Amino acid sequence: MDDRALVKAIRAIIGTAATDDDCAVIDDGGNYLVMSTDMLHETTDFPKGMTDYECGWMAAAVTLSDVASMGAAPVALLLAAGVNRADRVEAIIRGADDCCRAYGCRLMGGDLDAHTECTLVSTGLGRVPCDCLVRRRGARPGDIVAVTGTPGQAQAGLDGYPAHWQALVTPRPGVFEGQALGRAGATAMMDVSDGLSISLHDLAEASGVRLDIVEAAIPRPEGVPDGDAARYALFGGGDFGLLFTCPEDVFPVEGVDGTCIGRVSEGEGVFLDGKPLEKAGYSHYWE
Repeated sequence: MDDRALVKAIRAIIGTAATDDDCAVIDDGGNYLVMSTDMLHETTDFPKGMTDYECGWMAAAVTLSDVASMGAAPVALLLAAGVNRADRVEAIIRGADDCCRAYGCRLMGGDLDAHTECTLVSTGLGRVPCDCLVRRRGARPGDIVAVTGTPGQAQAGLDGYPAHWQALVTPRPGVFEGQALGRAGATAMMDVSDGLSISLHDLAEASGVRLDIVEAAIPRPEGVPDGDAARYALFGGGDFGLLFTCPEDVFPVEGVDGTCIGRVSEGEGVFLDGKPLEKAGYSHYWE
């Protein structure tokens, strides 16, 4: 069983609306507040060679990316750190704080605990005007499908391509891009941290539409052989670009490094050059 199967079971308890998006959404009058939380473990999420500073940066970045995917501006972040050595804490906090400051957010506290491996839990709060909120479920037939940045860079870094190492260990969440897309009229959006293919399927299922993707249009990491680059771009995790849909006349959006990779139509499923695209990417599994 993977984490998406578990989410389906959770929906029976707390409802679909609470589990469809990257963040919880709370009505706050003229704005929405959005909240997200993420847990990272050293053995599964921090590749060998990462510094404690980079672990802290990544912990903040994964949550800021969720906030960005809703079109929201991050306001505050809490970080709970379970560490095996107390001398790791300062560098972790400096990394998380620098990431927050880079995106106009404040690290405002959290929790500390002794743990057998480094485990970081980040919880973020963002704010977005009601007319700029973007969910996963708004894609409409006739929209274009687009992605920001270059998917596959983090996987390339993980697999030993040094030019892409920093993309893996100090990912850059699309905070400013997400807000610009929300203001411009994006109809659906999410981040691609679990991989482009699985994110395309998640968005198509949430919106109840079909996505037709052109493989040649998908950006690929530079300096990587074609076969690996294509595989990384589709199925590699760890990138924090944004996958979004919008009316054709909205695109391109000023200030957003976006690439049109396909179209939305009536139906269901995700198709790559006319053939069904495998739903694969990063997931957690339980036996």
